[in-house]
Amino acid sequence: MSQPTDRLWGARFKTGPSAALAALSRCPERYFRLTPYDLAGSRAHARELQRAGLLDESETLRTLEALDRIGEDFAAGRLHPTLDDEDVHTFIERVLTERLGALGGKLRAGRSRNDQTANDLRLFLRDHARTITTEVLSLQQALVEQAEQHVESICPGFTHLQQAQPIVFAHHLLAHAQSMLRDVQRLVDWDARTALSPLGAAAMAGSAIARQPEHSAKEMGYTGPCENSIDAVASRDHVAEFLFVAGMLGVNISRLSEEFCLWSSRQFRWVVLDDAYATGSSIMPQKKNPDIAELARGKAGRLIGNLTGLMSTLKSLPLSYNRDLSEDKHSVLDSVDTLLLVLPAMAGMVATMKVQVEELRRQAPMGFTLATEVADWLATRGVPFKEAHEITGALVQACEKHEIELWEASPAMLAEVDARLLPEVRDCLTLEAAIAARSGWGGTAPDRVREQIGRLKVALAEQQKWAEGYQGFRI
Repeated sequence: MSQPTDRLWGARFKTGPSAALAALSRCPERYFRLTPYDLAGSRAHARELQRAGLLDESETLRTLEALDRIGEDFAAGRLHPTLDDEDVHTFIERVLTERLGALGGKLRAGRSRNDQTANDLRLFLRDHARTITTEVLSLQQALVEQAEQHVESICPGFTHLQQAQPIVFAHHLLAHAQSMLRDVQRLVDWDARTALSPLGAAAMAGSAIARQPEHSAKEMGYTGPCENSIDAVASRDHVAEFLFVAGMLGVNISRLSEEFCLWSSRQFRWVVLDDAYATGSSIMPQKKNPDIAELARGKAGRLIGNLTGLMSTLKSLPLSYNRDLSEDKHSVLDSVDTLLLVLPAMAGMVATMKVQVEELRRQAPMGFTLATEVADWLATRGVPFKEAHEITGALVQACEKHEIELWEASPAMLAEVDARLLPEVRDCLTLEAAIAARSGWGGTAPDRVREQIGRLKVALAEQQKWAEGYQGFRI
């Protein structure tokens, strides 16, 4: 007769694993944070075993109560995995058996670690997609609140990091908010594809016992079970997609961070960071460094690396389950933790910054940013834009030669450049005129920016509603 073992897989082995195998096989300590999600799956599975007739009503109730106590003890720090617990599934079964005796061992029927681990990570990701969304919304709200204060604060807009055209500062801030709006939209889209339960797939062929997975799926907040039991345990494209969204969010945060590094520099002098969201130098007492922005910018590399690492792991795996897939949790946990560390700090930095409105305006016309107004003025009077572009370029050269701005060109100088440059062209060479002229949908005209803020607020409210309305498992 075989000897009992605490391992979930050791029944056919005569001896235990080597120390090297045990060390390699045991999951990292941080993976045990999936315990609440494994308990949620175990509760659903206990009810499935009752439907299948393997547990009677009393046994089901005792099992559910024991699972609840395990969850409470784990959350309170009264219960910890041991070095002999290979993974979260082993940990929970060990404790359940210690507390319920033979009844605790019944819960393993009809399921496998393969569908358990797939389910744990789906529940974790769907839960944390909402948590991340809430933090992104806080950053977006900080951007919107700043934008509302600067709908008419004129600043230079850039292309190629060269001054291009005047815009209002709110329009620039909202461009970052719009990119993050799409990041959350990606999470919403991702969740719709991920809301399928792998429980019932068992090892890979489906379960001969848990044959009504649609019920357990509903109990855990899924829209239904996975269509294919092999796909349920073998696929991690939903994990890779989540990591892409995390990586894209990291890139968008990094781009915002880069701008804060520029804006807070003495060369730009656009914003002043609050002392609580900046650091100093250990040797240069005068320094005020944008460390939050720099750290966030650096962590984008981690987020991109996590996606690249998992994609490399997945690329050559045959169906169905392979132990290589356990690497998915490393990438996910690190990406989630990184975002939840970065986002609140960025939100605080944005919310507390002080904008140097007068400096923005002083810099707005520098670099002949009003030149496009001249070309547009000519075009609206019938001059082919190719010619208008060349005429305006010649005017810029003339102004550079005389070290004056465009609006300072005399009528004689304008006529010398081209007879079609009439004195009234100077009417459009003001910052206010240039801003007001961009009044089409999505433009920088203040009225359009106010409308954009209104629409964005509605969209953010919908995203908040999505995050708060989750009916699945929450810790």
